[in-house]
Amino acid sequence: MAKILIIDDEEMMCETLSTLVERKKHKATSAVTLGKGIDLADRGDFDIVFLDVKMPDGNGLDALPKIQASKSNPEVIIMTGFGDPNGAELAIKCGAWDYVEKGFSIKEITLSLERALQYRKEKQEAQDKRKPVQLKRDHIIGSSPALNSCLDLVAQAAESDANIFITGETGTGKELFARAVYENSLRNEHDFVVVDCTSLPETLVESLLFGHEKGSFTGADKAQNGLVRQAHKGTLFLDEIGELPMSLQKSFLRVLQEHKFRPVGGNKEVESNFRLIAATNRDLDAMVESGEFRSDLLFRLRTFIIELPPLRERREDIKELARYHIDKFCTQYKLATKGFSPEFMETLVSYPWPGNVREFVNTLERSLTTARFDQTLYPKHLPHHIRVHVRRAEMEKGSSSSPVDPKQAVRNLPKLQEYRDSVYAQAEKDYLQELMEMTADNISEACRISGLSQSRLYALLKKSGISRSE
Repeated sequence: MAKILIIDDEEMMCETLSTLVERKKHKATSAVTLGKGIDLADRGDFDIVFLDVKMPDGNGLDALPKIQASKSNPEVIIMTGFGDPNGAELAIKCGAWDYVEKGFSIKEITLSLERALQYRKEKQEAQDKRKPVQLKRDHIIGSSPALNSCLDLVAQAAESDANIFITGETGTGKELFARAVYENSLRNEHDFVVVDCTSLPETLVESLLFGHEKGSFTGADKAQNGLVRQAHKGTLFLDEIGELPMSLQKSFLRVLQEHKFRPVGGNKEVESNFRLIAATNRDLDAMVESGEFRSDLLFRLRTFIIELPPLRERREDIKELARYHIDKFCTQYKLATKGFSPEFMETLVSYPWPGNVREFVNTLERSLTTARFDQTLYPKHLPHHIRVHVRRAEMEKGSSSSPVDPKQAVRNLPKLQEYRDSVYAQAEKDYLQELMEMTADNISEACRISGLSQSRLYALLKKSGISRSE
């Protein structure tokens, strides 16, 4: 007998679904508020959760990760009375089992329920048979639901030999996750070859990737294997594959299909049995639309996708990340272990971190340099742009709490995504200004600190209206 939780503010819907569930010899429990439903899911042991989107005390989609992270890890079937393709896409991306409208037929909802229970049973049986293995996750710190979902995908990817496609904003740790897939795979005894597509010189890119024969071009005084050949039996990691020159994409597509290639100046093909992991922070679909990236190559890359969340979407990990890196830097610089004040941590949690974990780690290193002889870290040890941004946001929030006409407030309140975008854009501009001031407009140093390629840094500076002093 399965246990089913129904979270819906319409009592009639709860009764209808409860009757359907009980006819199938399962046990039904209902909640007419989102808060009560989350509490029941957290304390109970449920197999399936029927979750309404429009609830009086919140949005069901926002609560989806929290319900999935409850101890029984239930499968969630989203319900809504409104046809919403965007909601359906979000629900599926968040890992919902299914998404059905309330005008469903009994047959439709019964089939969805039975399939979800069948999947859950088979998954549990597979887990029972599998020997527990400790996942190697060097330097991947945190235990938030968003991060754990990505680590689950790493474990799945490590068990196969499929191409892996890792997406995420700059600084989210794409190379760390690529290495985690490699370290946990059957190929971990062979090489992990990193190719930074942003630094490939276009005149030598074919030679670097595919190798060359002696005398094939000026300066080729001896034959040399390329990076693709070096990855034979191991893993080839193409970082920022969106920067791969268009002229090379067709050649690489064939290499990916055949695992054979011809070195520059060679007259016979060479084989390389590599496993590909590619990563990008760019929107490759948009690049396909604009003719900057081949659609057939993109289809090949997307065999298994891992989407990394930005740091602002896993703030629960910030304290653990801070403790880990502060201790690491204290050891590196031979400093006594430092504590941090509650206000220091509150500032870290409140800032949106446009540069993600990379920016976060660089900020901690800089703060420790500032506080070298202090025992405790305070907000004053953080860069000015972070403190200003957080303080400004607090003041704006405080001023908006003054009494206003509710109807006028609704008219003036922006869309949530618009608000997020504006906050993110300002934080990004503040970061770039601080970066260029700190490096005295030294582009190479700015790229090293931020982890951005030169082309990407120039594009962001132009977008934010930041000019370099000559």
